[in-house]
Amino acid sequence: MTYTVTVTGTDISFPCEPDESVLDAAERSGYAIPYSCRKGVCSSCEGALDAGCLDVRGWGMSQGPQSGVLFCQARPSTDTSITPKRITKQDRVIRKTLTAKVHRITRPSPDVTVVQLRLPTGVRAKFAAGQYLKVFLDDGDSRNYSMANPPHENDGVQLHIRRVQGGRFSDEVLGGLEKGTRLRIELPYGEFSLNPDSDRPVIFVASGTGFAPVKSIIEDHLKRGGERSVHLYWGARGQGDIYLPELPEKWASDPGRVSFTPVLSHPAEDWTGRTGLVHRAVLEDYANLSDHEVYACGSPAMTSAAREDFVHEAGLAPDNFYCDAFVPSGEPVVTA
Repeated sequence: MTYTVTVTGTDISFPCEPDESVLDAAERSGYAIPYSCRKGVCSSCEGALDAGCLDVRGWGMSQGPQSGVLFCQARPSTDTSITPKRITKQDRVIRKTLTAKVHRITRPSPDVTVVQLRLPTGVRAKFAAGQYLKVFLDDGDSRNYSMANPPHENDGVQLHIRRVQGGRFSDEVLGGLEKGTRLRIELPYGEFSLNPDSDRPVIFVASGTGFAPVKSIIEDHLKRGGERSVHLYWGARGQGDIYLPELPEKWASDPGRVSFTPVLSHPAEDWTGRTGLVHRAVLEDYANLSDHEVYACGSPAMTSAAREDFVHEAGLAPDNFYCDAFVPSGEPVVTA
């Protein structure tokens, strides 16, 4: 039986199958609800169930009214009414599955590998700055990686891959990559993109390889001649973990375009820059975020803490917090 999902207070409704998540059903009908991990961890797709029943993986049956529902994990058991954080009309997503070749491999730090993939001759990648792709393993399992290149560089994709101890991709694939290696990829995915309808100042908060989609967004913004104020905070353990410092330093060399603040949680004794948690550095500089938009990308711990503290301590509007949480493969779904 097909159920109907209605967005409260709007004329939006769409069909949803019993074995289909609300997030997937919305996308299939041409509507975009913010999401990131699709695993029930990052909370990007969180919203309210106003009426009806949803079976939420890890929670069980939820009956409206109920807040904090993760639409990537929610499947209907009745007709329902919901209120997502945001929902917008979009062209139906057309994803491509391609075989790409490794063109270049660099290792700017011991734990990070930058992989440049080339697409088949004549094929161009169509994606928005900040989106990600899937890389398929031989058994059909996949890993998600953000595209670090801006959309106008569309004859290939650049991936920033952090080595994860015991990770399948790290152990089985990454070490064996060389020029010419073929990888099967599917793109695009994700909703972590700069809001085109806003002129608010932008703060990016990245931890580790969360810099990858931020790089794509900032380079696209600069290419388009964007005039919004941009401040990037990049957090890492040590100075070597800011693995491409020359890029944000170059952006910051053009006054008035981009400000850059690296923040180290475990600095060496000779470090003279900012220290501590990266999101707390933002609060030290911006006591009032009510007129800003924040884009946070990196570990779920960082993005969750940033959301909580920016909203409750600095007055950031919840709708102006955009998140892309990097959830390790195999991360369990959030449970009640």
